[in-house]
Amino acid sequence: MTKQADTVAPPFGLWERAVAARYLRAKRKHGGVALISLISYIGITLAVLVLIVVMSVMNGFRTELLDRILGFNGHAYIDGAPINSPDRPAIVGRLKAIPGVKQVIPVVEGQAMVLGPNQITGAIVRGVSPADLKATTLVSGNIKQGSRAGFGDGDDGGELILIGDRMAAALGVAPGDSVTLISPAGAATAFGTSVTQKDYTIGGIFSVGMSEYDQSFIYMPLAQAQLFFGRAESVDAIEIMLDDPDAINAIKPRLAAEAGPGARVTDWTQKNQSFFEALQVERAAMRLILMFIVAIAAMNIISGLVMLVKNKGRDIGILRTMGAGQGAILRIFFMSGAAVGVAGTVTGLLLGVLFCANIEGIQKAVEWATGANVFNADVYFLTHVPAKIEWREVGIITGWSLFMSFVATLPPAWRASRLDPVEALRYE
Repeated sequence: MTKQADTVAPPFGLWERAVAARYLRAKRKHGGVALISLISYIGITLAVLVLIVVMSVMNGFRTELLDRILGFNGHAYIDGAPINSPDRPAIVGRLKAIPGVKQVIPVVEGQAMVLGPNQITGAIVRGVSPADLKATTLVSGNIKQGSRAGFGDGDDGGELILIGDRMAAALGVAPGDSVTLISPAGAATAFGTSVTQKDYTIGGIFSVGMSEYDQSFIYMPLAQAQLFFGRAESVDAIEIMLDDPDAINAIKPRLAAEAGPGARVTDWTQKNQSFFEALQVERAAMRLILMFIVAIAAMNIISGLVMLVKNKGRDIGILRTMGAGQGAILRIFFMSGAAVGVAGTVTGLLLGVLFCANIEGIQKAVEWATGANVFNADVYFLTHVPAKIEWREVGIITGWSLFMSFVATLPPAWRASRLDPVEALRYE
């Protein structure tokens, strides 16, 4: 009794795997089955590839935009009466002492018209101190032409400014050239608000890699911006930069307490809330749609496996009469179908990761071959296609593809296991 039990083959044993592998081999008379299996393999591969690439690009978009938006703008903003009181230096000192605060920047910001040699454009002028400009590494570390040397030197901060590279290209100017700034919000006079017009020299041209900023912003010394916009000694806001922008909810009450009564504190989640919520909704919707595509591709396995079961009816009858149980038949056909899904998933995973890792080179190759700009920075804000592989999401995609492949194999495999050997061999 014990000896006979020891001879029973274990589930998914060698002979079951051997039979399943044999059924996967293409033969001339089973060409239809082989073709459907090949189509299923290619479909799953492409579905997994596309899902990984699309989700990585969307993750890259969100990360790149978040890094640039939060590197260029403050993580929190304080305005109100206290910031323009004589106590402002003390307020700035208290804010800097809060744990997690990296930078405190008094800012003057206003709109102006910029006149170049042959062009005119609108701009947002941001007045900051030389030390604060240096600490804003997204700008100071990305000066492509000229330099920030001399920024803030001279009476009232001097007349040296920095502009974005796309604005410089639109105006046709370079470092050392002069531009004229016109502000409609000048000093108040007895006859109303006067228009301020003044010439400035371009000291440097920066590029932060986001077209909205590179074509719209001008950096000016704080004292000069106060003079140009008629702010006297006041500022428009105090920007707060944090070590971790996601910690804003924990630090925000402390910021309000140190700024004092009458100060208003807003943060980056409020300023960009609709933008990032739209990205999140789009990301979730795209993931759901593409997961359905993976499921549809996996359903092709059913067609191939149904044909395989029909063609192998005689083999099933013989195996059953030789002692193979229903479980063994189910596992054989399950492995035959699942192998297609596993192979397609693994291939799609490898191709997707390789595609994302080399996406900038692929973009350049496509642009070189077509002669067209496939990623217009004016439309997409960024200068290149970003891709960030999140391995947790890749794992979810891989698991979903395998799950759907296994589910798709079960109905035809179960049907094969339920086939009556007498009926299968009756007409043989």
